[in-house]
Amino acid sequence: MPDGDLLAAGAEGDLIRRMQQDDLDAFEAFFARHRGPVFRVAIGLTGDRQLAEEILQETFTRAHQHRATLRPDVSPMPWLHRVALNLCYVALCRRKPAVTPLDVNAHEIIRDPAAGPSETAEREELGRIVREGIASLPPKYSGVLVLYYLQRMSLQEVADTLGLQLGTVKSRVHHALRLLRTALEHDHRFSGVWAPIADERVDGAEALA
Repeated sequence: MPDGDLLAAGAEGDLIRRMQQDDLDAFEAFFARHRGPVFRVAIGLTGDRQLAEEILQETFTRAHQHRATLRPDVSPMPWLHRVALNLCYVALCRRKPAVTPLDVNAHEIIRDPAAGPSETAEREELGRIVREGIASLPPKYSGVLVLYYLQRMSLQEVADTLGLQLGTVKSRVHHALRLLRTALEHDHRFSGVWAPIADERVDGAEALA
């Protein structure tokens, strides 16, 4: 492990140990360090800033409540992501997202090689439709896409976060993109114009088999 990573891991472990000794300053520092990624997951899945803030607060409330179970030698991010995702799924079962979710660039999911400056508005509309499509997927598929595309995690990191096998994550990403393609092909707002979905980030041909 590089020296910088060792120092970061040491600082993280120190924060967790201090939290476990009821040091509120340490918890505030812990919150400041990890709030960004947790909020991006929440806003990505819900598309509702107020709801995302509530999920953010509840995630860290649970982190404080369960601080004794956190390991100083293990990154807390997989645990935080799992809690946030579960809270998102519960929230989405209770209410439909009020606004467009997923702040992710459409060109990562749809290809439009002929696009130029004059097509900017059209691409933005396509991006909005794609994001709505992702939000409509079953949670186990939208969740992996949020972590993979929005959080820019590797496939292995997604697997570690969700407690899944690497092959399962690859399969879910691939199947999620197939479901998304089907949904978009039947969306009348495309007006018959289709740009193929490409899973450009999936490593290895076996993931696309």
